[in-house]
Parts: sequence; structure tokens; C-alpha cells
Amino acid sequence: MGPNRHQTPQFQGIRWISTTLILIVALGGAGPATGNADSSDRITRTLSWHAGVQIWLEATIADLTVTGSDRSDIGVEVVRDAPLPSDLAKYPVVIEERSDGLHIVNIQGADERDPKLKAAMTINAPANAAFAAIRVFEGRVTLTNLRDACDVDLRRGPIQAHRLAGRIRLETGIGNLSVDDSELTPGGMMRLRVFNGLLQVRFPRRPGNARILAVTLNGTITSDLPLTRADKFGPRFAEATIGSGDPVMSLDVVKGDIKITAAR
Repeated sequence: MGPNRHQTPQFQGIRWISTTLILIVALGGAGPATGNADSSDRITRTLSWHAGVQIWLEATIADLTVTGSDRSDIGVEVVRDAPLPSDLAKYPVVIEERSDGLHIVNIQGADERDPKLKAAMTINAPANAAFAAIRVFEGRVTLTNLRDACDVDLRRGPIQAHRLAGRIRLETGIGNLSVDDSELTPGGMMRLRVFNGLLQVRFPRRPGNARILAVTLNGTITSDLPLTRADKFGPRFAEATIGSGDPVMSLDVVKGDIKITAAR
């Protein structure tokens, strides 16, 4: 399911203008403003969706919240905040239908990464929707109750995930990564990566079947699950095969600790 990780201006240039239906919402088309009326706006949309349509999310500086439920459509809210009203045109909200799915984009032009041009993005989607790619340069990503697939790459900031299942890929460059009350399901996988930060997984119960691989180049590994360790010299490595050994959970950290807990 893994998309090309270099698909936005922050990831070497995505082509995000196409000949398909495109909606660019600037200040004049926004809903009621929040905060300073001269430099903020709120955009809300309800989008139709059906099984098999993948979702792609991209942003430069944003706090992104994605929540799955039993709804059948997709609710989108984007609140932008900038120093001047004219700055809002520098990072438009783009909602675009393409052949590969639905794209929701809030990216600064000319490969800019101005921290003053911020957004808060809230996506409410069906729990069985597949998020093919979530790409954010800086901010916070919170995921809840996504049961099919999600692939997240956040360069700066924390990722918090709750009640996930299916095919899971979560990666942050600088920031902590926390996965709570999530499941390793048949046919799924869980791949978690952190460059600099704490990686923590809390299972609601001990997995019945799993292959667990954990490595940190500069940190420690602690686990409630019995792991075979090789950590006397160099990188710390630990592994375990539980039951059938499928699905696989891999945890990779360059600088930071790994903690695995499981309710008894």
C-alpha cells in the first residue's frame, strides 16, 4: 500500500494540479472565521465516499486529527491562521478527486515551510476507509479508530494513535510515537519508525499471533512481552515469535527508547 514518500513539495514535488475536479477554497469562499477575523478562516465540507476509494492528506504546518466511525461520508474541517489576510492565499485548501482517490491538501507554495502559516485539520471518515498517505512536514498527527490502512510520515512532531488495525505504517522524524489499544490483525502489519524520540506501544491484551522485531541504535528496549535480546554491544535488538508469527510488527528507532506494554 506504501505510496511514494516524495509526493509533496516537502517530499520532492507532488503534481497536485490535474485536469480532474478541483476545489480551491481561499478566504472569499470560506465559512465563518475564528480568532482574528482578518487572518483566520474555517473551511468545512462533507464529501461522498464509497468502499475502495483511498484518501490522501497533505499539509505543510498542521495539527491533523483523523477519526474513524460508522459514518458513510467524509467530514473535513480546516482552520487556517496566518499573520495577514493576504497570507491565506499562500497555502490554499485543495480538495481534488483523482483516479487514485480523494486528495485533501493544504500546502505552502514554492516549497515554503513558514511556521506562521498554520492549519488545524480535522477529518472524520468511515472506520474502514484506507488512508493511502498522510504527509505532514511539521505539527501533530492524531489517529483514532482506523481499521483498514493508514500510512503516516510526519517530519517534525508527535504521532498519537488509538485503536488502529489493519496495515499500519507510522513514521516521525523528530517527535514521540505512541500507539495505544491497537491490534495486530490477520493480513495486516504494523511498521513504526522514529528518528529521534520515544516509541511506545500499549496493547490492550497480549497478541495471540505476531512476529515482533525491535531495534534502537541509541536507546533501550523494555517490554512486557518476552523478547530474545542482543544488546551487549552496538545497537539494541530484540525479537519474538508468538503463535504463528504473523502478522509482523517492526519498531525502528535511531535515537530513543522503545517501550512495549500489554494488559494482562
